[in-house]
Amino acid sequence: MPRFLTPDWAEAFNAALDGVVLPGPGPDAGLAAADGKFTVAQEVRGTPDGDIRLVLRASDGTLVLDVGPLGEAGEAAEVTIALEYEDAAALAQGRLSPAEALNAGRIRVRGDLSVLTAGQDLLQAAREHTRAIDADTTY
Repeated sequence: MPRFLTPDWAEAFNAALDGVVLPGPGPDAGLAAADGKFTVAQEVRGTPDGDIRLVLRASDGTLVLDVGPLGEAGEAAEVTIALEYEDAAALAQGRLSPAEALNAGRIRVRGDLSVLTAGQDLLQAAREHTRAIDADTTY
């Protein structure tokens, strides 16, 4: 069972989507994501393994997820989300919606919000392929 936000968890996510081609961005994607190539970073503080940086890369209908320590040099992202581990877990488990978290100030967002929307749309489209990971993930 992979633990949430660990390299094993990211590996399971990537394996679930290996060979899967997702639909391109919708009309609300904005210029930064219109071509289907963008990067979303998530800085999560207070995980059991310390502070981490999760990077989701979208390219031509594919998604790839990487996780590593926060502060390591990484690729630039069009949008970066910063939040605490408890909120990341609540979002992943559906106990907290992104709108609720944003409105309550529980997450901070820097960059192009339209890219965030495009990323959420792709993750939603990937959901049928990644659903089994949810059942196996420990928090």
